[in-house]
Amino acid sequence: MNALFARHALLEQGWQADVLIEWDARGDLTGATAGAAAPAGVPVAGLVTPGMVNLHSHAFQRALGGLTETAGDGPDSFWTWRDLMYRFARHITPEHIEAIAAQLFSECLRHGYTAICEFHYVQRDAGGAFYARPAETAERVVAAARGAGIGLTMLPVLYSYAGFGAAPLKPEQARFKTDAQQVLGIIEALEPLRDAQTEVGVAPHSLRAASAEQIREVLAALPKPRPVHIHIAEQQAEVRQCLDATGRRPVQYLMEQLEVDPRWCLVHATHLVDAEVAALAASGAVAGLCPSTEANLGDGLFPLAPYLAAGGRFGIGTDSHVSQGAVEELRWLEYGQRLLHQRRCVAAGPGQRRVGDFLWQGALRGGAQAAGRPLGALAPGRRADLLVLDSEHPNLDGVGPDDVLGAFVFCGNDNLVKDVMVGGRWVVRDHEHIAQTAIAQRFKQTVAELRKLRS
Repeated sequence: MNALFARHALLEQGWQADVLIEWDARGDLTGATAGAAAPAGVPVAGLVTPGMVNLHSHAFQRALGGLTETAGDGPDSFWTWRDLMYRFARHITPEHIEAIAAQLFSECLRHGYTAICEFHYVQRDAGGAFYARPAETAERVVAAARGAGIGLTMLPVLYSYAGFGAAPLKPEQARFKTDAQQVLGIIEALEPLRDAQTEVGVAPHSLRAASAEQIREVLAALPKPRPVHIHIAEQQAEVRQCLDATGRRPVQYLMEQLEVDPRWCLVHATHLVDAEVAALAASGAVAGLCPSTEANLGDGLFPLAPYLAAGGRFGIGTDSHVSQGAVEELRWLEYGQRLLHQRRCVAAGPGQRRVGDFLWQGALRGGAQAAGRPLGALAPGRRADLLVLDSEHPNLDGVGPDDVLGAFVFCGNDNLVKDVMVGGRWVVRDHEHIAQTAIAQRFKQTVAELRKLRS
């Protein structure tokens, strides 16, 4: 019997007691029945919640962790960080990409993410030529996800220009170059890899790197339900450049040029005016927020309070992976708003006053939507992706279910995720990933090689 009995589980209607969770051989949930009796022989867990979706990742950047934290001669910014990242990226091989991604995915799983959206733009070799299989590097990420056991939405990136006005790419961007037909070719090559654990969408990198005409061409050929992600309005300089080139702010321009609907995820969207906040919320698209990276790069703070007031949808991602934990992203999201507004408990509403619950449940819904997969809830037809929290840890011991997510998100720095299931398969047991040692060894070898190449 594919089943787990939870003393308390977070269902769509909130925390419920004595929940029998069942799934089929494919890894899809077939039942989540509250008020049940524990069947003989079925494992018992204390606190169970759906797994979180990490809606924005550049997996290779995990190997950069801690290497960009030295001040330069002048003011440092996103743009100086980007130059360092470009120099790092030119040395990475497909084998490196797979090893780095596997390490990242195992870490994300241990910290509560059961699915990830990979915004993948290292497509070519170091000389700027496509590999014999143009989807080679994307295939490596899929292989890493399957080896680690995490669900994946692969988003091959459309990346043609260095800036607004079709500015030619710089030599250090040669590995990223794709036009509309090339990115569609990569998507087609990945088609046989789509399954219950893997979806394929597309990611126009940004309005700087892809024109509205190119994006229309790609979307016309992409099946309608597939997810579409884009970086937008991350930096003030980007907003100024967009205004200079188009006479419009980035989100305003995007909304005027393209039909933005619920399959879209606008990543960062940091710098919005009131009309853009309202338009984004009304579109049904997801705001993809990556607070640890946005803080690390000095991007700014998303206008969360007015966006939530307008009914906007959001999810979280780890982006450059200075953090790999869902709790840290949600904590940063709320604490940034508290500092901005100089008040507490910003992420709440009339239907949910508990901030931890509001953040966790909102990110579950938005992340599932952005992934384009049946995720985010313990309900029939969704994937059997779930977390068992460590109910014996001092932070959760004796805590009532209504206070669990508040303690989980806002209390201490220990990892309270004990066991993780993805698609009906246990991939983390007692805080350890099932292939943690082997994956870490390959990652260490890869990082050692890259450091030698950089020296």
